[in-house]
Amino acid sequence: MTSSASSRKRAGQGRRHFLMAAPLAALLLALLIYPVGQLLLLSFHGDQGFSLAQYHRLFQSTVYVNVLLITLKISLWTTFFSVVAGYPVAYLISGLSARRKTSLLFWVLLSFWTSFLVRTFAWVVLLGRNGVVNQLLQALGILDAPANLLYNFGSVLVGMVHALMPLAVLTMLSVMENIDRNLPRAAATLGARPGTAFWKIYFPLSMPGVAAAAIMVFVTAIGFFITPALLGGRKETMITQIIIDQVQQTMNWEFAGTVSVLLLVVVLAVFAIYDKVLGLSTMTGAASARVRASGGASLSRRAGDAVLTLLAGVSDRLFDLLPRRLRRSVSGTGQSRTLWWIVLLVLAFLAAPAFLMIPLSFDSGSGLTWPPKGFSLQWYEQMFTSAVWMQAITRSLIVGVGTGLLAMLIGTPAAFLLVRADLRGKSAMLAFVLSPIVVPRMIIAVGMFYFFARVGLVGSSIGLILAHTVVAVPYVVITMMAVLRNYDTRLDLAAQSLGAGPWATLRFVTFPILAAGLMSSFLFAFATSFDELTIALFATGGLNATLPKQFWDEVTLQISPVIAAVSTCLFLFIATLIWLADRLRRRSLAG
Repeated sequence: MTSSASSRKRAGQGRRHFLMAAPLAALLLALLIYPVGQLLLLSFHGDQGFSLAQYHRLFQSTVYVNVLLITLKISLWTTFFSVVAGYPVAYLISGLSARRKTSLLFWVLLSFWTSFLVRTFAWVVLLGRNGVVNQLLQALGILDAPANLLYNFGSVLVGMVHALMPLAVLTMLSVMENIDRNLPRAAATLGARPGTAFWKIYFPLSMPGVAAAAIMVFVTAIGFFITPALLGGRKETMITQIIIDQVQQTMNWEFAGTVSVLLLVVVLAVFAIYDKVLGLSTMTGAASARVRASGGASLSRRAGDAVLTLLAGVSDRLFDLLPRRLRRSVSGTGQSRTLWWIVLLVLAFLAAPAFLMIPLSFDSGSGLTWPPKGFSLQWYEQMFTSAVWMQAITRSLIVGVGTGLLAMLIGTPAAFLLVRADLRGKSAMLAFVLSPIVVPRMIIAVGMFYFFARVGLVGSSIGLILAHTVVAVPYVVITMMAVLRNYDTRLDLAAQSLGAGPWATLRFVTFPILAAGLMSSFLFAFATSFDELTIALFATGGLNATLPKQFWDEVTLQISPVIAAVSTCLFLFIATLIWLADRLRRRSLAG
């Protein structure tokens, strides 16, 4: 009898687990795995049956191989500078008090969620021949005439680092916040110099965050197209731009699928190397037990230890050159004025371009030149009286709200399952949930476009909501998992001990307490949808365009001060959302 009851209980739990996971699994299988699989299948099985002709075309010319090499070069340099410049920011923020941490983190989050288009377009204005940088260099006497700062490798690299550094900071911060700062201090009390304490104690503990940040930035950068398209020239063409041209200009799905296969193979190869060297478990902030236990990794460990010893020695010698008061400050707290200045400069680099749009949006002139001439609201008036802009704004709001609600409804049960259920293969399930972040967005967009074209969803709000939900739901799952890990389950047990059933407990206890976290996850999903361009670039058009798609069309066709007004509104709107989401998140964690 006991065995039968236990079997019924396990069966009931299995049904509940299935119902909780089924919506998310169905969404990703139908709108991610199947469309992307179809696109990749087209690369060798088109209308003429099985053929490798597209691959022969791909490697017959050196053009596409050169584009791939350019893509790898830009992505690697972007990863290097994003991690190196972002590390001091994450290091400083992780050691601050809650109030000061919130203040600095707000600026990182603001830059992270501010539209890529707004930030990239700001660099067009900054680096233009009549832009702020050229005018400043001429005023200082460094240049006699404006320099060509745009449409080259340097401008693309600056724009890419500016776009992706916040991702590196937030990824490293999630690991650094769990590092005990007393460990370097303990090493110092035992005679270790500051450089040695940092490089031999703290830095190895932060390596999982550094590695995870590097892989996330690299995978995002390799699938980027906004920044190279607006800031680069012909020599900075990236592989995603080839995919766009094949779909939009020639409708050559087979070759687009072939280039997508090449891109996906590169990404998977990078992940395979990452897993071999460090282990994929480090992406969650954990140390790789497999690498520690691997004898083959001992040589790389010794080499790494030798490098850290060298860096520690160099740092200690530089430390000896500092004034005594500054040396005392650094050794006592690990934070110095120099570190603060570095962090403030990095944050200024992240925030300044978007703020530049605000004064330009009130310019009374007819061009985007610096400094602004006079004061006028004419560009805001043109924006709000334009049927095209208002329809784009309205559609983005509708799609954003629909995406936020659907992502929250689908992602929240999955988060409950990942946190509270005792399941086998939980790591594999989490990897499946996060796959929309791992697979390059361009491949997802083209695959969905091919699928939507066959089922009649191109240009529809329902299609956009479903597509945006695919890329937004991982953020909902991550947010709710963080909230649930800080939730006191004893409250649920107390309610059940008083006679409340599972659904009554959820309705009257769990969900009211988690309301702030649910709202926060909704806002993050909404912000993800509101700023999404890659999918909208294919799945919308004409009067059905979303705001990012309309913004893209305006930027690529003409340069108008109306764009500055739109940028300012987007910046302020996203800033409000992030502030509200952060307040709700902290209230949820405090509760």
